[in-house]
Amino acid sequence: MTSNISFLQRALLNPEIYPDHPKEVGFFETHISLLFFTGHHVYKVKKPVDFGFLDFTSIEKRKFFCEEEVRLNRRLSPEIYLGVVKITKEDNRILLDGRGEVVEYAVQMKQIPEEFLMDKLLKKGQVTPKMIEAVSEKLARFYSTAETSDFIKSFAKPERIKQDTDENFEQTEKYIGVTITKDVYTEVRNRTNNFLRAQAEIFYQRIAEDRIRDCHGDLRLEHIFWGDEISIFDCIEFNERFRYTDTAADLAFLAMDLDYHGRKDLSGHLIQRYIEKSGDQDLTKVLDFYKCYRAYVRGKVESFRLDDSNIPEKEKREALQRAQKYFSLAYYYARRF
Repeated sequence: MTSNISFLQRALLNPEIYPDHPKEVGFFETHISLLFFTGHHVYKVKKPVDFGFLDFTSIEKRKFFCEEEVRLNRRLSPEIYLGVVKITKEDNRILLDGRGEVVEYAVQMKQIPEEFLMDKLLKKGQVTPKMIEAVSEKLARFYSTAETSDFIKSFAKPERIKQDTDENFEQTEKYIGVTITKDVYTEVRNRTNNFLRAQAEIFYQRIAEDRIRDCHGDLRLEHIFWGDEISIFDCIEFNERFRYTDTAADLAFLAMDLDYHGRKDLSGHLIQRYIEKSGDQDLTKVLDFYKCYRAYVRGKVESFRLDDSNIPEKEKREALQRAQKYFSLAYYYARRF
């Protein structure tokens, strides 16, 4: 598996195989993808990995999830997601969309200038209430037409949500005393369980009102591009469980991200404008619960980085601080419901 990736990686770093003939090819690697940047386009190749919550182990699965990534992300980013390209092999040469044997697939995207991503703009103090309103209105339109069904709605039943929250608490127990204190862990867990039990009716009411949709699943500032059109990209394609959710839970991720970066004013503006556009007055009944859930998940993900032997110590120290901050934020929200 590693040698195959290494061979492919070397081949895709060759500028000659790309139609726009870049002088050089940029490269970035995540735990699930290899990304190649030509200046005009990005080619994203999925690694043959299985993490339980995703499975890219066969070329058929990677082809399917490349196609799903394009289909799903075109809902909010039609300008960015261009399609799926075949990577072929002829006479021991790798080509894009050649006539030889198909050895891999890649998602082709338009390369966007990163300085216009909203997390970068926020750091420079360039995100305005008007911009937040535009994002909120785009999301209200998106959620109103996003797919729903009895199957999709089943993911927002309180007993189903509890499976996810229980998983979070089980997976973070080992970090008590490291990234989360015993008191915070116990308080967030108890308040979460109490809310799911005592407020079950609210969750069923949300289901009855068709608030459960095929959402984005990873709605963060770094996934919003402020161009001629607002593009919201990089939704979760590999696991329906992360996308089939209450629109309040999806929106809560972005609101929590703004809170995390010290902009509760913009977070509040996002929610207020969304309620005005969507008419979803009851969103506030579950907002802090879902913000808590989202902050806790981010704390968990940052905690996982401490166990990764490939991550340098400096990055681990930064991850530790982020995890502690996310768990503190989850505790803040938990004490509000």
